[in-house]
Amino acid sequence: MLTRIDRIQVATPDASAAAEKWRSLLRAEEVRKDRVRALSARRTVLRAGASEIELLEPDGAGIIEDELKRRGRAHLFAAGAAAPDPAKIAAHAHASGATSAEENGQYFLSITIESAPVRFVISRNSPHEPAGDLDFLYEVTLLAADQKAAVQKISDLFSLDQRHFTTITSEHFGYTGVLTLFKEGALHRFEVITPIDLTKTMGRFHAREGTSLYMAFAESARMARIEREARAAGAGITVDRPAVRSIERTADQLWLHPPSLGGVKIGRASCRERV
Repeated sequence: MLTRIDRIQVATPDASAAAEKWRSLLRAEEVRKDRVRALSARRTVLRAGASEIELLEPDGAGIIEDELKRRGRAHLFAAGAAAPDPAKIAAHAHASGATSAEENGQYFLSITIESAPVRFVISRNSPHEPAGDLDFLYEVTLLAADQKAAVQKISDLFSLDQRHFTTITSEHFGYTGVLTLFKEGALHRFEVITPIDLTKTMGRFHAREGTSLYMAFAESARMARIEREARAAGAGITVDRPAVRSIERTADQLWLHPPSLGGVKIGRASCRERV
């Protein structure tokens, strides 16, 4: 079974520039550089909290180069989850219709949802020494028009128990969704969202990009520092703070816009939020 969201992969034409943004805004630390032949990519791996950020830059013709051309920009390429037995997860996913490639114990999976490729990377459970201002990632969001079908496909792919799933809705952000919890009462999940208001940010993104991974969410006990650093740097940021609360006090949630982190949108909640 999947145990947690442990990483994301970002397709980027310039991994060095993207890494610098993660370091300057979130104090992420570089842990290694290597190559992923299965993706035709040069990889820079950063530690952000207890999670990893894999920045994938084209290493010749292949998947990453093709996806950058198709999407026309740096973007969230794959959602990453950990499991005690990644090979077992990958075998089941393959039997459920996913393509699968293995390299150094990681399994790179791709499924088609609404004619679009949706990608995952499954790694073995491994403790990481935390670094920087995040605590850990716990959610990756997929935008899809047919929410029910997308949830069913992800549930089948990873043998998730739908009795543990939670439905959500937001008039403010203009969506309905499902949290595909990996375990009852636990935090880690994929989020499947259907925008219902095309004038709002999610709706505009979905209209432009189609079915695709949209963002990741993390917990942090250092949101006030992140907000100060983002504002000082002129980085794109959206803050959810009640009007009656002083700006000096920590927000409930905040979002760093894609250009701030080299193409991926990251949301954050304080450790008491979104349980």
